[in-house]
Amino acid sequence: MWLHTINPSVKMITILLTIIVLALFLDPVLYLVFWLGIITITFTLSKVSFKIWALLTAPFVFMAIGYVWTAMLFPNEALLADEQMLFEWGWLRLTEESLARSAGLGMRVIVFSALSLLFVLTTKPVLFMLSLMQQLKVPTRLAYGVMAGYQFLPLIKEEFQIMQRAQQIRGVGRPRTLKERVRQWKSFIIPLLASAIRKAERTAIAMESKGFTGEARTHWYTEIPLRKRDGLFVCLLAGLFFTAYAASAVL
Repeated sequence: MWLHTINPSVKMITILLTIIVLALFLDPVLYLVFWLGIITITFTLSKVSFKIWALLTAPFVFMAIGYVWTAMLFPNEALLADEQMLFEWGWLRLTEESLARSAGLGMRVIVFSALSLLFVLTTKPVLFMLSLMQQLKVPTRLAYGVMAGYQFLPLIKEEFQIMQRAQQIRGVGRPRTLKERVRQWKSFIIPLLASAIRKAERTAIAMESKGFTGEARTHWYTEIPLRKRDGLFVCLLAGLFFTAYAASAVL
């Protein structure tokens, strides 16, 4: 889909700038309208699974609820005197302004998470690193090192599972308590670390044998070009922001 073809560097910079601009505001209406727009863009212009998106969003929703609850229960006492009281019971006081501030804080977390997930779920890590090297001139030694480390993660997980099965074959039962799990993880740390070091050494030797020296490159096997659609993505997010800003001014 369209979002998956946007240049990763352009996508990252645009989203970061959008987050910085949004952080200057605390209007819940602006955040709500912008969030609805981001949700629409995410599911109409990409192949993102709603189930995966919802699972990744859930922790941020709980975090937003915590922000709202804390801001409502513990407002700035210096501001309460000049604010319109909505509810008061003992030490618990809720004003119209504190409710708006807490809602703004909660929606800010949700909007920032939606923007982050839009980038993460529509960008391939390898293409992202290639784009950083080609457009932002990130050193190839650093970029390839990150790419190699990223490839090691599933291998380490697979080796961890192999060690678990090996212990089960030898009659070692699965850990049931937290203490037993910690003891098992301690026994796995040294073998996993040794295996990771061996794999890193083999990868370094293989890269050197293929002529990789870490020097700047002018030609790429896979090029990540800049296209008109990248500019359209920038205009899309900018237009969404101005629409949300106008809606907040009216409402």
